[in-house]
Amino acid sequence: MHMLIAVGMALAKLDSMSSLNSEPRIEPATIEDMPQLVELLVALFSEEADFRPDKNKQEHGLRLILEQPNRGRIFVLRTDHMLIGMVNLLFTISTAEGGLVILMEDVIVHPQHRRMGYGGRLLNHAIDFAREKHFRRITLLTDKISAESQAFFAKHGFSFSSMIPMRLVFE
Repeated sequence: MHMLIAVGMALAKLDSMSSLNSEPRIEPATIEDMPQLVELLVALFSEEADFRPDKNKQEHGLRLILEQPNRGRIFVLRTDHMLIGMVNLLFTISTAEGGLVILMEDVIVHPQHRRMGYGGRLLNHAIDFAREKHFRRITLLTDKISAESQAFFAKHGFSFSSMIPMRLVFE
């Protein structure tokens, strides 16, 4: 009897160890992911010159998307224990394209998990989602000073536009 319990415990331990090393998977974000999503955005906005991290603003923006899926989708790359990355797809209409288009924002991979192909997996998932749902275009903004970021998106089929972004921010 004790041998069966010991074997069962050993198998359970092996099973839990294998789940620690499980391959990260891409899934839609949920409201339960909020604390980790906010932390990823704080990390992202700490790297970008145009934005300042503000946990309350980031949580409010995420909640607007998560609570109304007709506005967009947030996909996360997760292990059993943490979020490794995220991509945010916002839906809008383009009269130029005559249909629905996506504004892609917040493409981020946790700094400890970069250069492992995870950003490419997230980006490919977003592109596949857009094609599957018959969106006409994906537009993104990337840092002007980051040649590495620009090269990453170009490698995945994005090209420069002759349009330049301008904004009017209301405080």
